[in-house]
Amino acid sequence: MSDTLWWQHGIVYQIYPRSFQDSNGDGIGDLEGIRRRLDHLLWLGVEALWISPIYPSPMADFGYDIADYCGISPIFGTLEDFDRLLAEAHGRGLKVILDFVPNHTSDQHPWFRESRASRDNPKRDWYLWRDPAPDGGPPNNWLANFGGSGWTFDEATGQYYYHAFLKEQPDLNWRNPEVRRAMLDVLRFWLDRGVDGFRVDVIWLLIKDEQFRDNPPNPAWQPHQAGIDRLLQRYSADRPEIHDVVAEMRGVLDTYPERVLIGEIYLPLERLVAYYGRDMRGAHLPFNFQLVFAAWSAREIARIVAEYEAALPEGGWPNWVLSNHDQKRIATRVGAAGARLAAMLLLTLRGTPTLYYGDELGLENVPIPPDRVQDPWEKNEPGLGFGRDPARTPMPWDASAKAGFTTGKPWLPINPDHATRNVAVLAGDDRSILTLYRRLVALRQARRALSVGRYEKAHVEGDVFAFRRHAEGEAPLLVALNFGKAPQRVAMPEGARLLVSTGLDRGEGLFDGLLGPEEGVIVELA
Repeated sequence: MSDTLWWQHGIVYQIYPRSFQDSNGDGIGDLEGIRRRLDHLLWLGVEALWISPIYPSPMADFGYDIADYCGISPIFGTLEDFDRLLAEAHGRGLKVILDFVPNHTSDQHPWFRESRASRDNPKRDWYLWRDPAPDGGPPNNWLANFGGSGWTFDEATGQYYYHAFLKEQPDLNWRNPEVRRAMLDVLRFWLDRGVDGFRVDVIWLLIKDEQFRDNPPNPAWQPHQAGIDRLLQRYSADRPEIHDVVAEMRGVLDTYPERVLIGEIYLPLERLVAYYGRDMRGAHLPFNFQLVFAAWSAREIARIVAEYEAALPEGGWPNWVLSNHDQKRIATRVGAAGARLAAMLLLTLRGTPTLYYGDELGLENVPIPPDRVQDPWEKNEPGLGFGRDPARTPMPWDASAKAGFTTGKPWLPINPDHATRNVAVLAGDDRSILTLYRRLVALRQARRALSVGRYEKAHVEGDVFAFRRHAEGEAPLLVALNFGKAPQRVAMPEGARLLVSTGLDRGEGLFDGLLGPEEGVIVELA
């Protein structure tokens, strides 16, 4: 793989640190816990771990409200713990990616405390302050992502400040050169420690309209949708100037060898691919979330892949995601058999896959009793299904009472089927979804066709989506995925040889083209 970079041929594994492994019995995962579980990542075969925010924070939004960009929250450990984790990961050949949250800070960050101290404070312009509207209300109609207005009035100084999320998360003013310099220095702080890259939170929100114009109403909004969707985010997101900011971040990373910049971007495809930047000087990987929201059918998945491949700019490297800390788990969306099919899809499409912790177990969303709800979005807009806690529950490692995650009370409930759905049990089952993930990862590593090869000859036959992957010097591979609930036969070239099926219930050998319900296969062509 010497002709490709690690983030191109490798697999990224996302860890939500509160839920991966607790090492001190407080019921919350930590850095030492991640260090102790590195063997699982090696055994699985991934190349990189991405850790969601671990910085000092009041935890109004569980780490996405940062009070110090250059430290570690005591909940997770110390800088020394981080350095030890980083060194051990590197020593085992694993890369480490951190979350970077540049759109907003905590309202407890020293910068914001200074900013709100007075209208003439030197850091006043580090945030977005505006006078009230003539009626005394908010300056414009912008909404917050977790419900309600995006503006909060500050009695002491008589102005409103803007927050795209909670009022405890004031937005930084990225039009201010001092803010840019300070935040780029944060990147350098972690890069100098040896971090291999960043996933940049809500990167498309960083620049707001200079005139603070009202957002237009969304004519398609329905009452079951989130409040934020009442308006089209025309002036509070995805402004043209954002691409200059992304290019500046990329410029910092490019002064270090083989670092990766990943952007969290929820935008339509034609706007998403713009984040690769002019002359490919933007994000290396603008996150592609299309599979997260796709209708689960052969024709729809084939359409998504085709349109994405066609939209990629020359030199743009693709990437795919099934689940993350903000969305429903894939097994909840498509069922147990569908989750196995999704694993094969994720690990055979062209581009970098990101695997969310627990998906390798077929973990589903866990019901959260009302008295255990933690997520501020669920608390602000209850009962609409926006709560993210169900997809953030502890990783089940074994069949013990606390699933091997903690000796204390876990911060969120453990999956009720953890006695049978855990790493120890599934690792010992040669037909489990965990074994399937491991087999697929190993095959992807062994065959350049799957990791960096061409994607070609895709087609749909009934409920089957099939495509080929090919690399010079290797036999071509055919991937066939039956999204239907009934068996289906697909045309197979003579001599086609089965390498792996999603059920792990077939031996290797000649394949006749008959797929079971919701079964996928990888076949080597003669």
